[in-house]
Amino acid sequence: MIDTVLVPTDGSEHAVRAAEHGVAIAEAFDATLHVLTVVDVRAAAGPFDAGGLREEFLEHLEADAEDSIDAVEAAVDPSQGLQTTVREGDPVDEILDYAADHGIDLIAMGTHGRTGVERYVMGSVTEQVVRRAGVPVLTVRATESSRHAGAYDEVMIPTDGSESADAAVDPALELAARFDARVHAVHVLNVGDADVGVEHANSAALLARLRDHGESAVEAVANRAREAGVDVVTNVDGGYPASGILDYADENDVDCIAMGTAGRTGLNRFLLGSTTERVVRHANVPVLAVNARDDGEN
Repeated sequence: MIDTVLVPTDGSEHAVRAAEHGVAIAEAFDATLHVLTVVDVRAAAGPFDAGGLREEFLEHLEADAEDSIDAVEAAVDPSQGLQTTVREGDPVDEILDYAADHGIDLIAMGTHGRTGVERYVMGSVTEQVVRRAGVPVLTVRATESSRHAGAYDEVMIPTDGSESADAAVDPALELAARFDARVHAVHVLNVGDADVGVEHANSAALLARLRDHGESAVEAVANRAREAGVDVVTNVDGGYPASGILDYADENDVDCIAMGTAGRTGLNRFLLGSTTERVVRHANVPVLAVNARDDGEN
């Protein structure tokens, strides 16, 4: 059950688009909406870290923060419960701390979908929140397809049958049930797994086993959807996971993709990435990322 929704905002187009979805979900669940802007005190360092200059720059940042909140408030029904806060500090830490302090059930935030060297060196606030949050995070890029039309009609649940993927099923079904949406349980059969340089007959046998595994994975999700009274369709197809998921979403007018993530950190994540992070970065529609960790650590 979603009783509290947090919308962190920096006033960007992506953040405002995410706020539209956060507001809609809060209205659907009759949840309290929290709007948070973090003044990044690190931005006031360097040439501004001296006397009046620093104080003046901080005041400018705080004024921008208030403007960011005003932009979200304009989209909220006055009768809806709304709490607004401005904090100072590291954006990721402050967002996670606020979520923990206020019992937040879902975070909705924009992502710029950055790629390249800067993303690996600096990371993005949204991706770090996705990686560390103990609650589902709805990420939204400002695209034509991400405009909220008042409902989610088609919700996609990609699955590989793993515990990480399973973490997203219940939150996705709850969202689908609340909006009377149809669920798409989808498995992208990773053709790279079958390309092992063995004889054709062995490759065909491996491909068949992988397909059987995919069929079992989507059927497990479909059974849970039926038990929840949610309409569901299934699909298993070959390809590469991230691109296959994105293509399916585009081709089937999916309104939201719900995926689990292992929340990996460290060198391995930077070298290999994760399917969920690639989808978050490139999806034209909102992505509900659910961390599979159960240790509650940030």
